[in-house]
Amino acid sequence: MIRIYGIRDKLDPLKAQLSDIINSCMVDALAFPEDKRAHRFFPMDAEDFYFPVGRTEAYLVIEVNMIVGRSEEARKKLIHLLYERIEQGVGIGPVDVEIMISESPACNFGFRGMTGDEAVLNYKIDV
Repeated sequence: MIRIYGIRDKLDPLKAQLSDIINSCMVDALAFPEDKRAHRFFPMDAEDFYFPVGRTEAYLVIEVNMIVGRSEEARKKLIHLLYERIEQGVGIGPVDVEIMISESPACNFGFRGMTGDEAVLNYKIDV
């Protein structure tokens, strides 16, 4: 599950492109299936989205929530690919992108009527 926050006027025109970029990074860094997309966009009014000095109105916050098990190397690869491809794809530089990965045990996830530790996945967690 991925949440992307940004100022509405800047984020709205980029949603489809960002989703494609994020998906490609998940596939390449974490060996996700290409059709496993769970992106949620949160376009915000400028007065509701405060950000640090030195950032521009293009500033994005990307939160990635996933099941525990990916290696440190895989998580770092994901972060580096996101910075690289977001800059190349939509022109938002690394200073305007913040990324946070949160992990939880599989039993804390619920989908398709079961918990994550009960599900048979079509991809590997331990990459």
